[in-house]
Amino acid sequence: MRTTNVLYALLTTVALSPPLVLCDCGGTQATKVEVTPKAMPAGASWDGVYFNPVWGYLHVQTQGNSYNARWKRADESAWGEMHGTITNDVANFEWVEHKIGMVGPSATSKGKGYFRYTRPEGDNVDDRLVGVWGFDDAETGGGEWDAIKQRNMKPDLQSIKGESEATVGGWK
Repeated sequence: MRTTNVLYALLTTVALSPPLVLCDCGGTQATKVEVTPKAMPAGASWDGVYFNPVWGYLHVQTQGNSYNARWKRADESAWGEMHGTITNDVANFEWVEHKIGMVGPSATSKGKGYFRYTRPEGDNVDDRLVGVWGFDDAETGGGEWDAIKQRNMKPDLQSIKGESEATVGGWK
């Protein structure tokens, strides 16, 4: 009798409880952004080297309507690769970033995103890439990426090899 009462109480509690364990509350949703391309600024080219204080130097080389790029973070903690397609002033991309000195599943991150090539108004201004990125299949949600095109720097993808000599307090 006592076992029956305990079993009845347990089944009643489970049946009347909110189904929290049965739903996926939150999680990452794949986000795709539709960006309408505009004309490129006069004389502009995607090929080049772009700088951001966090992401470091991004080397971009185009071939037709596609491109490849590599970067090494300014603090040399990670390096990455991206590739994608270009339509006028918009470049969609897939990226992979490798954390230097790490192994295992958390050593590599990947995702998608897009850049828009912009030129501020005025004379003697530097062109920029302004965009967003996301993790896995999402194009947004990871962060923003704003980089300034460097004058007189030629892109060299082979200069980004992902190797870094570890230092601690200046000691090697």
